[in-house]
Amino acid sequence: MTATDTAIELARIAGHAAADKLATDIVLIDVSDRLAITDVFVIVTGSNERQVEAIVDEVEDKLRLAGTKPLRREGKRDGRWVLLDYAEIVVHVQHAEERVFYSLERLWKDCPQIEFDDGRPQGDGRPQGAGASQGAGASQGAGASQGAGASQADEA
Repeated sequence: MTATDTAIELARIAGHAAADKLATDIVLIDVSDRLAITDVFVIVTGSNERQVEAIVDEVEDKLRLAGTKPLRREGKRDGRWVLLDYAEIVVHVQHAEERVFYSLERLWKDCPQIEFDDGRPQGDGRPQGAGASQGAGASQGAGASQGAGASQADEA
């Protein structure tokens, strides 16, 4: 058994909503062969509690526009790991530290991942193998611009 087309579409909507709020490491896992209660896990990372909350709000808004609302929501008060249960999909929005510690992808590594393109440019423009991954490249870009801004401020 594989995930339904509806579940896959909802998972992609959730993934794009998370990407709109700059979530990283967006993964869609088809767990339908292993779990009877849901078809797809959507796992995303927020860099801090505020971003986790923003991602959750955007996912809920976009899925509401698609005609569905969560059956259950857990963890919103803490802002470290929020679980949104939509029956066909379960969205896990995790703070970066929780993502590493719990490593849900490793627990579900036997399940197939669903292809997902968040619409953001891949990498830093250098050929494959020549530089950092997308996540690291994004961090370097942000750091470089912050550094440049700090230099300009020092000169002023």
